[in-house]
Amino acid sequence: MSVENEIEKRLTDGLELVEYRLENESHMHSGDRTDTHFKLVAVSSAFEGKRLVQRHQLIYGLLSDLMQNPIHALAMHLHTPAEWEAQQGFVPASPNCMGGSKADK
Repeated sequence: MSVENEIEKRLTDGLELVEYRLENESHMHSGDRTDTHFKLVAVSSAFEGKRLVQRHQLIYGLLSDLMQNPIHALAMHLHTPAEWEAQQGFVPASPNCMGGSKADK
């Protein structure tokens, strides 16, 4: 199973998601990395009453064994349904990578 499929399976099994998006951003990073850098957008009522760090901890708990290998980076945009509606589904663009060999160019 691909990393993307495994992430989706774990999150959809573990949370009732109103909105789910997962972007593989590995191509934006240096080296021959594939399936290592992701941007996650998740909207769930499970985030109600939780601070941002608690929301992140919930996701880390579902993906814990994937977080060191193969996942190197996971940008998370986690919202309640009301927050998602208030920001009209806006998700900021990810910055360009400046690490590794790209910083030397």
